This record gives sequence, structure tokens and C-alpha cells, in this order.
Amino acid sequence: MATSIPDHASILDEIREVRRVGLVRLRGRPLPVLESAAEAVTAAAARTPAAAVEALLRQAVALLDAGTLRTAAEYTLGLAQGTRDWPASSRRARAASVYGVSVERFRKDHEVMVLGQVAEHIVRLVSAETDVAAGAGAGEPGSAEGGWGAGTHRSVQVQAGGRQVGLTLHVHPVDLLRDVDVVVSPANVHLALPEPYKSSVAASLRRAAAVRGVTGDVLDDPVHDELRKWAARHGTSGRAVLPGTVAATGAGALTGQGVRRIYHAAIAVPRAGTNDYDVLPADVTRAVSRVLALLAEESGRGTPPLRSVCFPLLGAGRGGLPYHVSLAAVWAAVEAELARGAPWDVHFVVRAPEAAALVERIPAGMRPDRARRATG
Repeated sequence: MATSIPDHASILDEIREVRRVGLVRLRGRPLPVLESAAEAVTAAAARTPAAAVEALLRQAVALLDAGTLRTAAEYTLGLAQGTRDWPASSRRARAASVYGVSVERFRKDHEVMVLGQVAEHIVRLVSAETDVAAGAGAGEPGSAEGGWGAGTHRSVQVQAGGRQVGLTLHVHPVDLLRDVDVVVSPANVHLALPEPYKSSVAASLRRAAAVRGVTGDVLDDPVHDELRKWAARHGTSGRAVLPGTVAATGAGALTGQGVRRIYHAAIAVPRAGTNDYDVLPADVTRAVSRVLALLAEESGRGTPPLRSVCFPLLGAGRGGLPYHVSLAAVWAAVEAELARGAPWDVHFVVRAPEAAALVERIPAGMRPDRARRATG
């Protein structure tokens, strides 16, 4: 049955209602337009209409530009870790602080823009899914043309060392990962974490790992504390480590999602006198090799043994590496390890549809640089 594309105004009206009542009070709320859109776009695994609407909102917000826009949307709608049960006034105040404006100015100006952008992406997701259903997306499954609104997970079959290996591709924010033993987080060579309100992978993991009280206040910041202890233990406090170094910490509150370890890959070298970083692809490959070696060292220490590891496209954020360059650097080390018969269950996590399409186009024998040309 064909899915009708909702109009922007109707979507926006119901998003405003979600903002007002909060995620924890969605059950039983009449949100027919969002529910219809969620049915068309999200995976069928959602057990209730409210859960499907939340999944749809998370998917749309994940498509927003990284930075203030996405962060403000996460706080406004209660999608940020620990905020789903906050009252609307508290969420609005925190979102206003992201832009550094008064609550009243945010309500009249920025909030209208933020929620409007979320509505726009929901319309686009439904439109893309409708095109696929109608046969308009006749390209390869998972390609940008094929519409990534159809789901947030893909299985990618690749050849490594003469054997077929399955990779899992996640297309959603990193803090939504479930049941992956080790998540790799990009870090600078000072192992200094970004503030938790930022929108980077490292900030998202720090925020999700924090232990919070019933009001959402942070009671413990375990990843930050463990990294400082790691530096002290290895004699690197107050100075940079070599690019390619990997520091392992626990996962804090993320253990509740089945994440057991975070491996911090030091790949970003601050550029003197600026807020920018330099990342070399060779350092990314070196860091990934070290991640896999560390995984082998730690695997048997827990019960059950560590087996799965998830990589973002390291260096493709603030580091400035194009997606295809980052992917080539990561895959060089991963493929070498898998070719030797390593048993690891390898995952990739990305947010941009273009990055997802690139990862999925690593078929048998195709290198990431060739995959890049295939998308051109």
C-alpha cells in the first residue's frame, strides 16, 4: 500500500506536542501523523506506537547538522541521555543554553527553527521510503538513492583472506548502540575529552556513560575519571601520547546497553593557535591495529569473552578526513586482521547516509577508494 507523504505543518504540530508532554508520557497520546510516518520509516521491531515515534524522532535528529542544531534538538525533545523524563521547561532551558540565549528568545526563535528542521527531515525520510516502495530507488540497496530511511542496520558481506566475513553497519548515533562489547572513540593525543554537551562521538559516549540521579544530574563521570587514571598509570599526565595510542576504559552507564569497554584511539593532533586538529590516515590505521591487538589481549579476561568491536569513521569529524579516506584507513587494519582469521565481530557506526552507502559498497575484493568512485 502506498504511503502518503505528510505535510510539514502537520508533522511540526505533533512534534510540538511531543516537546510539550515529553517522551515518557507519549503512550496513549493521539499522534496520527507521526505514527503513520514512523510506520513507513522505522524498523518494524518497535513494540508500541510511542516507541516507533521516538525511534523516528531519533532518526530525524541524527540527520541534523552536528553541533548546536542537533544538540539543541536532542535536549528540546528529551532525546539526550538522561533527559527523557525532564519537564518541558527544563529541556527548553538546557536547549537555550546551547545557543547561549534566553529561554524566551529561544522559544520564539531558535526552537521554531530547530523543530522545523526535525519536521523537514521526517518529511524527507517518508518521501525517500515512498520512492523506494514505488520503485523509484532502483539503485543498490542501502545506497543514498535507495533511501536510508528503511532501517538503521545493515549486514555487509566482504572477502578477507579468502573467506566471507559479515560486517554490521549501524546508521544512528553512537550512544544508541546495544550489545557491542567494545566501542572505539576518537580522541586527541592529550586524551582530553570534549565537554559532554558537544555533538562528537567522544562527547556522546562520555554523556551516555555518565551516571545520573533521578533528576538527571551527573553523579559520576567515569570515562573522564578512568582516562585520567590511565594517563597517570602510564606516566603521560600533562603531556601528549604518540598518535595511534589506544587507552581502554570501562563503559560506565553504557553497560546497561551491553557495551562493556570503550577504547580511546588517540589520532587527533591539535593545531597550535587554533581549535582545529590534524589527523593522518596512517595514524588511524595504526590506532585500529592497536585496538584489535588490545581486544585480543583483553578478550579472555571477562565472562563472556569480548568478541565484538564497533568503529566510527575515525578522523572524519573535527579531524577533517573525507569519509572515503577514513574508511580506507580503518579498513586497511580491519581487513588485515580478518584475513589472518581473527574471530572478531566487526561493526561500523555512522550517521550520514553518504558514509553509510560508502561502507555498504565494500563488496568482495573492492577497496574503499574504489567504493568512493562507485558513488560518484
